[in-house]
This record gives sequence, structure tokens and C-alpha cells, in this order.
Amino acid sequence: MGTTAKERLALRYLAVNGEHPMTEADDAYVDRHFAPLEALCARHGEDPDAVRGHMLAERLPLPAYLRSDGTEMVAPDLLELVDEAGGLAKLPDWFRGHWDDPETGASEYESYLSGQNVCLHRLHPVTMRRKEELVGAIAEALRDPAPDSPSWLAGLHAMVDELDALEPPFAPYDRLRFDGPVSRDTCIDAVRRDHPRS
Repeated sequence: MGTTAKERLALRYLAVNGEHPMTEADDAYVDRHFAPLEALCARHGEDPDAVRGHMLAERLPLPAYLRSDGTEMVAPDLLELVDEAGGLAKLPDWFRGHWDDPETGASEYESYLSGQNVCLHRLHPVTMRRKEELVGAIAEALRDPAPDSPSWLAGLHAMVDELDALEPPFAPYDRLRFDGPVSRDTCIDAVRRDHPRS
């Protein structure tokens, strides 16, 4: 007897993310910030197994999380992005076209398909680009800190505040699958701790 699409998807997910059991806190977090795949498909009139097939064929991102009960959790706007692109067939070129450098666009698209882009409230090429710009600019500012300068401090906190608005809190599970701190830890919380507003 063959495996179901849901079972194959779970195996692919674990191969990408590793074996890190979800806790009650993790489940509560993803319930607040993500959507069950089957409920999302029902709202859009899509067949869940067809969508799972697209995920397995690398036409749509893998689930962002698997709840402890096995429910596939995805970005709430997963299918809206396909509509914005003009359909599934146009999604790759539309997505990659948001970057001037083709190699960067291809790399970002592969990252998108992994399902591991859980660092944004809205998973979209525009917000992905802006997040990377902010992370880079914050890191650059911290290479030559000037905490006694009101303008440096104001500029740093403006970037941190903008990044904070883009990013969700992350789940404890994320620190396990990414093997360490996430961008919220290093670029928001640590910056606010080490360089408080005057």
C-alpha cells in the first residue's frame, strides 16, 4: 500500500527541518500566526492533496510547520501570492524578478520553497528584500557603534523598529531547527538590550 501525499509531505518536511518535536507552546504559536493547510484550501476552493502535490514537486513552499498532531501549517497568504503572480506557472519568474541579480533571485526562490521563511508576517518578495536590507544595515551600523551619538542611536532604532514590525516573535521550535538564535534575537532584542534608547 502506497503512502499518501500527506505522509510523503511530512517525510519531506522532516528531511528539511530535522526531528524537533513541537511543544504546546509551539502549537499555540503557530495557531496564532499560520493557517492549517486543509482549512486554507477549503477557503480557496482548492484540493489539499493537489496542493500537497505542488509542494512535493517544488512548485509551492513546504509547510512552515507541522503541529504536534501532524497538521500542516502554512502562511495564511500562501495561495494569494500565487494569484498575485498570475498563476502557479508564472510564480517562479515573477518571484525571482523582484531581485536585480538573477542568482540572488534564484537563491531567494529556493529559500521560499523550503518553507523555512517563517521570519515575516507577510511572506512576499518585497518584504523578504526589505528584511535582508534591514538586517544588513543593522549589522553595518553595529560594526562601528556610536552609542553616544543621538543620530546614530535614532537611526539604529528606526531600522530595528521597522524590522520588528515585519517579523513575528518566532516559536521556540525555530531556535532548534535553525540551530541557534534567529534574526529577532540578534537584530531586535539584542540591539535593544545593548543599545537602549537614550
